[in-house]
Amino acid sequence: MAENNSKIKNLREKLQDKYRFIIYNDHTLEEVWHLTLTRLNILTVGGIGAILFTCIGIFLIALTPLKEFIPGFPDGNLQKSIMLNMIRADSLERIVNSRNVYLANLKYTLSGNVDSIKDASVPKSNPKNDYKKIKFVKSKEDSTLRKQVSDATQDGLFMKSEKKETSEFGKIHFFMPVNGIVINKFNFKEGHFGVDFVAGANELIKSVLAGTVIAANWTLETGYTIQVQHESNLVSVYKHNASLLKKLGDHVKAGEPIAVIGNTGELTSGPHLHFELWHDGNPVNPEKFLNIN
Repeated sequence: MAENNSKIKNLREKLQDKYRFIIYNDHTLEEVWHLTLTRLNILTVGGIGAILFTCIGIFLIALTPLKEFIPGFPDGNLQKSIMLNMIRADSLERIVNSRNVYLANLKYTLSGNVDSIKDASVPKSNPKNDYKKIKFVKSKEDSTLRKQVSDATQDGLFMKSEKKETSEFGKIHFFMPVNGIVINKFNFKEGHFGVDFVAGANELIKSVLAGTVIAANWTLETGYTIQVQHESNLVSVYKHNASLLKKLGDHVKAGEPIAVIGNTGELTSGPHLHFELWHDGNPVNPEKFLNIN
């Protein structure tokens, strides 16, 4: 026991032993500066310095870009790339899903199996909505693109359809889509692929033949639009409606109301119905089949 006390006393004395650190002038041996230290002072200062150095290091690593130099830690560019890739992957997934639905519906439509169309995402419409308060903005680039696509379509895809014979539909009885007056006729060269009817307010739009609704939505240019697939690869199109009465996939009879006449969309100058008739993907003149007075 006494021996242990002696060792502790000797250790305490060694820690408290004073040492002098002196700086001399090499030529005159004059004392320039000195510092008196003990082992305890050195341990205390060293411990405090180590703690401060550790705190400063943690601060620099946590709050400055220095952490990017630590092996295995992602830098700012990598984190940004990860976020962008996540956003792109999510967008691509939605695009792929939407395209798969579109291709499936297109396949069913071309095969005549329109009963298999399951997507019924149709916007809610209300004939009492005030569409005059809606403002549309079309950019210069958008207008240029629309004109290019329209010119290319008229010059290429539909060039042969203007003179196509449609005598095979002579025995089919077409109902009038609306009781009204024709104010704008079919003009293939000018890109007007339908007939414009003007009628009274809230006049009902009727299906010209029995069929299945293959599109019922709202677009910027044509407002509320509905399309009906009929037999013999015929498709009727009804544009600028104020409200839609049928949704995607609905079966309609000839003469059954499917919409309400309106003035929706950007390409309209007043309440009317723009009616189109297509056969095998080509526009035909509806006046050849409708009993228009």
